[in-house]
Amino acid sequence: MRYLKAVFFVFFLLTGLQVFAQSRAELERRKAQLNKDIEMINRTLSKTSSEKRGTLKQLNALRAQIRLREEKIKTINSEIRIIDGQINENVTQVRSLQAQLTQLKADYAAMIRFAQKNQGAYSKLMYIFAAKDFNQAYKRLKYLQQFGEYRQKQAKYIEDTQKNIRQKIAVLNKNKQEKDHLLGDQQKEKNTLGTAQSKQAKVVSSLTSQERKLKSDLAKKRRDAIALDRAIKAAIDREIALAKKKAEEEARAAAAKAKAAGTAAPVAKTSGSILNSTPEAAKLSADFVSNRGRLPWPVANGVVTEYMGTKKIGNVTVDVFGWTIKTNPGASVRTVFDGKVTTVIDIAGATVVIIQHGEYFTAYKNLSSVNVSKGQKVSTKQSIGTADGNAEIEFHIYKAKDEQDPKYWLAPN
Repeated sequence: MRYLKAVFFVFFLLTGLQVFAQSRAELERRKAQLNKDIEMINRTLSKTSSEKRGTLKQLNALRAQIRLREEKIKTINSEIRIIDGQINENVTQVRSLQAQLTQLKADYAAMIRFAQKNQGAYSKLMYIFAAKDFNQAYKRLKYLQQFGEYRQKQAKYIEDTQKNIRQKIAVLNKNKQEKDHLLGDQQKEKNTLGTAQSKQAKVVSSLTSQERKLKSDLAKKRRDAIALDRAIKAAIDREIALAKKKAEEEARAAAAKAKAAGTAAPVAKTSGSILNSTPEAAKLSADFVSNRGRLPWPVANGVVTEYMGTKKIGNVTVDVFGWTIKTNPGASVRTVFDGKVTTVIDIAGATVVIIQHGEYFTAYKNLSSVNVSKGQKVSTKQSIGTADGNAEIEFHIYKAKDEQDPKYWLAPN
């Protein structure tokens, strides 16, 4: 029974270690990705470090770097918690194995004392012949045979338990070394984070001191955003007009056909978006919605430097629309879902591609080259062009004319 308990104990131990290993592997992958993202942002910062005065681009890069380093510290903390759990588990296992070893040795010592008392062949024969009948004598004979086998098994259990203890202690020491390494990495990240936060404060102070220029830069940024918004909504208006015209033509044709057949004309669709007036468009919209929170990113590797929402720089408040995503120069920009290209346009010197997905639209700005054309059907993750030299693309999602926050639609990076 004690042996079976030990077997179950080892089984659950291995299962638990496998779960820990999976979690550690996920965290290691996430940390590696964060390191790549931080390196990407560092390249941007190295380009702007020579500028005497702080810039919006530098501030956005610093904010992104701080966010990434904070996430990396959280990831390291999660790793440390897992290792602490492993250490506690291994300490418990070592103590349990040591207790088992103590009991096994006590049992084995008792057997040895018994064997020493009955070690002679004469004593064994006397023990057998002292039986009341043949049946009892046979049982005593079998008992002596099993006793010898059991002694051998107990010696093997003791040997295996001692080996397990040595292995567990080795794993425990490795856990402690890993924890020490992570603690060092954590402290290094905290120091770097503090430096980045100090730089951010200086850049904000610099921008605030030149408030007139800051307001001018933000005003231009706002004008560009309004121009992009108008272009997207104009493209949506055109698609709505086309869908409405097509629906009216189909309704007239259906009415004429019904009149010729002497039947009642079909009732025109009065609810829902006109952009979903066809079964194909309705299905595309439904599929787009069903992938909410799981849509791929418009670039394979990228870091968000500006999120959608309201932010404050010193005394100046600015509204940000869509996401600005930092990627590598010349990186492929791809569509996030199946759809049709409705517009390829230049806005304030920046190339924009707009794609329709039923009643939903996505826009991709700051492309240096485009390899799709108006009216072309595209599939998920299909390349539509490349990022420009600044390698910062803008990404927008619309439901008809209502802009959506990409954070609710794109998959976690």
